[in-house]
Amino acid sequence: MGSSVNVALPRIGADLAMNAVELAWVATAFLLTSALLLVPMGRLADMRGRKLILTIGVGIYVVGSIIASIAWSGPVLIFARVVQGSGGSMLAATSVAILSSTYGPGERGRALGINAASLYSGLSLGPAVGGILTQALGWRAVFYVNIPLGLTLFFAAWHFLPHQAPSSPGARFDLKGLGAYTIFLLGVMYGVTLLPDALGYASIAAGLVALAMLIQVERVSPGPLVDVHLFRHNITFALSNLAALLSYMATYAAGFLLSLYLQMVTGLSPRTAGFVLIAMPAVQAFVSPLAGRLSDRAEPRFLASLCMALTVAALLVLSRLTSGSTVVHVIVGLLILGLGVGLFSSPNTNAVMSSVASRQFGLAAATLSTVRQMGMVFSMGIATLVLGAMVGQVELGLTDPDDLAAAMRVIFVICSISCSIGILASLARGQVHSTTLQYEERPHNPRSGV
Repeated sequence: MGSSVNVALPRIGADLAMNAVELAWVATAFLLTSALLLVPMGRLADMRGRKLILTIGVGIYVVGSIIASIAWSGPVLIFARVVQGSGGSMLAATSVAILSSTYGPGERGRALGINAASLYSGLSLGPAVGGILTQALGWRAVFYVNIPLGLTLFFAAWHFLPHQAPSSPGARFDLKGLGAYTIFLLGVMYGVTLLPDALGYASIAAGLVALAMLIQVERVSPGPLVDVHLFRHNITFALSNLAALLSYMATYAAGFLLSLYLQMVTGLSPRTAGFVLIAMPAVQAFVSPLAGRLSDRAEPRFLASLCMALTVAALLVLSRLTSGSTVVHVIVGLLILGLGVGLFSSPNTNAVMSSVASRQFGLAAATLSTVRQMGMVFSMGIATLVLGAMVGQVELGLTDPDDLAAAMRVIFVICSISCSIGILASLARGQVHSTTLQYEERPHNPRSGV
């Protein structure tokens, strides 16, 4: 879904009369909703059981796909993406936690690498399948196909996934923390999408005030929604999350931008554009298992930092695109970007999950996923802000190719600066393997499902 929707955006815009900024909300609505709910769902999974929350999330995701497939206007489609984001948050908050609780320190990186490879394999198939479906059956087919797949996953998870006992069964849900957390995330992330409007600055300011309140509330809460002590006293956890934030802020908008570029500037069909966009996730799927295995032995800070340097190089390559550039230029940039992002994800995730005790896996996984989603929203916010300033509120068919290419160059330069700062955070996170045992409470049996 994540990669196939990008390919369908030009057709969606033409059918529902949506401009480039409105189309950005088709992606942003999912990300914003998911980011808001990830940590609450991770906490709820620790309290009620991860299998239960995952299964409910799949069901909600299917409902969102049904609504999206019959959407008759832009606002209805965006609402459907909100529903999908709600279900998606439950999957993201539980899947990594389930794996991390099943595999111990010596095997966790390999398991997370396989998980990342599965994710990137889906992203690899997305552009090609999305392009074929969009060209042959229309953009609604991209959402139709999720319905049988989602139902299959629902029944498979319910019947075959081993029971996941709650790790905090007697805890109370922190409603005060939830209120402050929601205002913080919504204020900051929604405000970014409104910039440079004055309401955007006001929204961000309200979010920062809520952040200060959240820190005060969670410091004294007996069962905090967000454990602020993890960020204050666990440098590996804090800086690994910061590195993820900056990495995804630098890279997520690339698929959205290059989909527009390939179809609106170079004139490729949705199907052909989809096959070109496969280059990045295909490389990610290939290298992720290797990166996961390496992270069980090599220090993640060195491995992940090197990979972020590759990402910076890729973004600088893409920042040279013009309206006259060739498709080969795009493919080279995508290949390097896929190598950098694919090698970064597994070591960074392993560092986060190895830095906390097993009873905190749900919260840690949800926090990392939230940070990723925040990075994605900020990435789309940067893209929306620059597109609005340099291209304007015009329908895609009327967009000047030179203006679109110029806006993309500015966006990729900004993103390369963000990723360069992320390298510093990655290097400063400290040792992981020398500290793993102090966080690990007991070994886990992969066959127990507990």
